[in-house]
Amino acid sequence: MNGLIQTLSDILNNYGLRQEFAIRACFYSLAVLACIFGLGVVTLRNIFHCAISLAMTLFCIAGIYLFLNAEFLAAVQVLIYVGAIVTLFLFAIMLTAKIGDRSIRQTNKQVLASLAVSAAILSLFVSIIIGSPWKKAAADDTLRLGIGELGKALMSVYALPFEAISLILLAALVGAIVIGKAGK
Repeated sequence: MNGLIQTLSDILNNYGLRQEFAIRACFYSLAVLACIFGLGVVTLRNIFHCAISLAMTLFCIAGIYLFLNAEFLAAVQVLIYVGAIVTLFLFAIMLTAKIGDRSIRQTNKQVLASLAVSAAILSLFVSIIIGSPWKKAAADDTLRLGIGELGKALMSVYALPFEAISLILLAALVGAIVIGKAGK
């Protein structure tokens, strides 16, 4: 891996570009792609295309985690969210009978209400972000939790929410199977 990074660094230096510029460009490109695919999730009419757009959004988020030196979160993002959740969505879509039928209405009449609520939530988040004091942590102030500490926290302090999420996922899987069997 270091050979690849060194080769890319040499190429950047040959063109007079700094590594910092390339890293920022890649980071912002992933952020823009995540936003574009996120818009695709909520605006596309075909539900299968929405699920694929969701998978691409989650891949972009995993790439952003890599830039933030959170390799474990990036791996978990790809394995659990893209590998399991989106796959479960795709199975549920494929097992649901007549999901793409022309007789099913693809739009609703709540567009204005949803835009108003979304704008209110966005303004609340922006006001919280702008009003919060942001301080940069010194290099020695950062807390680096390892995978061991994360595992201990998941199995002790956060055991109940962790199991609740697994039950919800199990219920979704059983529901997809029941819906798939009902059509046959």
